[in-house]
Amino acid sequence: MGALPKSRLLRFVEQSMYLARRVVTRYSSKFSKRRYTLHQHIVLLCLKVRKSTTYRTLLDELIEMSRIRKAIDLDELQSPSTLCKSFNRFDMAVWRVLLNLSITLLPTSGVVGIDASGFDRSHASKHYTKRTKLTIQQLKETLLVDTRGMLSSICT
Repeated sequence: MGALPKSRLLRFVEQSMYLARRVVTRYSSKFSKRRYTLHQHIVLLCLKVRKSTTYRTLLDELIEMSRIRKAIDLDELQSPSTLCKSFNRFDMAVWRVLLNLSITLLPTSGVVGIDASGFDRSHASKHYTKRTKLTIQQLKETLLVDTRGMLSSICT
């Protein structure tokens, strides 16, 4: 029996691991317990988004995904709360850099269009925001779209 070919999911995990290694250091600090790397956390979070699943379901499925676990060097599974907390600890800047690096992996036709939109989140009254000392931020999105069909970039 020959070796199985790589699935799309396995190739996705390997590319995510490659990009994660370029974005963050191996551990969050020198005092880390060193049970799981930041690279593993990023890959698992990307996999969760790719599969549109919950933390518990993802970790339950990983029990049967030995090739995926081997690709990210994951010997033991973490708890769902660990994965959830790691998502909250990552800065938005990490995800932006990861997104920008992943764009370089996509094929483009060379014909692109740019669309910039601003979303104002000021639906709350001025009186309420002053009284509660609430700060309302605006969201700015820029899309770079390959006009021959593939979405290339989203920067916020």
